[in-house]
Amino acid sequence: MPAPKKLTRRSLPVTSAALLSLSVTAPTALAVPRPSASPTVTPPAHMSTVGGERLGRPGIQVNLAPGLPALPKNLTARSWVVADAQSGKVLAAHNAHWRLPPASTLKMLFADTLLPRFPKDIRHKVEPSDLAGMGAGSSVVGMKQGHTYTVRDLWLGVFLRSGNDAVHTLAHLNGGLQRTVKDIQAHADELQALDTHVVTPDGYDEPGQLSSAYDLTLFARSGLHKEDFRDYCSTVSATFDSREIRNTNRLLSGDTDVPVYQGIAGVKNGETTNAGATFTGAAQRSGKVLLVTVMHPAKREHNQVYKETAKLLDWGFRADGKVTPVGELVAPQSALRSGTPSSEPGATAGSGSAGLSTAAAMVGGALAVFGLAAYLIRRRWPQ
Repeated sequence: MPAPKKLTRRSLPVTSAALLSLSVTAPTALAVPRPSASPTVTPPAHMSTVGGERLGRPGIQVNLAPGLPALPKNLTARSWVVADAQSGKVLAAHNAHWRLPPASTLKMLFADTLLPRFPKDIRHKVEPSDLAGMGAGSSVVGMKQGHTYTVRDLWLGVFLRSGNDAVHTLAHLNGGLQRTVKDIQAHADELQALDTHVVTPDGYDEPGQLSSAYDLTLFARSGLHKEDFRDYCSTVSATFDSREIRNTNRLLSGDTDVPVYQGIAGVKNGETTNAGATFTGAAQRSGKVLLVTVMHPAKREHNQVYKETAKLLDWGFRADGKVTPVGELVAPQSALRSGTPSSEPGATAGSGSAGLSTAAAMVGGALAVFGLAAYLIRRRWPQ
């Protein structure tokens, strides 16, 4: 048996009721045919109106009024969204439904789909076929053929190092790349993430592989209702194959020009040639939980995507509860059909949707307080 893995995480204690209050009303519109071409350098004049008509307009959408905090200056991202994870209200957005290459932020959808399917203690010996088909220059965690890893090891490789080798191995456990692409596309459709077209499970640049800041925010919100997802995306460092790996999310692990963001708990970053830098982050302050997605900053400064995300999070914490929302994060199709969200997190391994539960906390740990529809779990982290 391998030695116990050393983990370091950031904590984000939140009641599940606070994390998500699902709307079960139909969205304003369900526009958007499947994408078939690469995005242009300017946003379309008309985009999807899922979540509200304002979200389909190009440019910044925000309802500012006297006394409200102004939006940050010098934002260069092609697209971004600031949303309240609790209510699902979109506080402000910029080209929210612009279909752009997602890079490794698409791994949030991959994880949200497959996490419920495999117990974390399953052990798998890596075969050459597991690592076949990765794109040139793929990010990897450094898996080795013939070595045995647990499923938990693989997910640490996905979340901390964005390892395409770990993604491909999990996809083969799921029945292969083609089946996995179909599964995660079906889950995107279930979440009403209609801007998303999946070509590869790892987010590697491929023609037609597209998503949007709105959809990536839906993926993060759904994933954070799974305890394992929360644990992995909040892990700062861990032992993998007798060596330490650190999370490449700089708001979580810090860097020379980016401090650890107060209250941060993930979720996922990415960068490719076509996508530029992409990032979705979740953070809590004073009982508020925000989600911010930023896609493709034009400014190529080091860690620019994290700097713009931090600015938008700061603005969101000042504006939340004061600014009139411009839209909402819609409920999944299953909630619309039933009229209520699922009561069991990770309910259906076969569908991979895992439902969205009001009985989930952002992070699991040492002290649990249970309620009728929510529990709060707190963790004590190394300083």
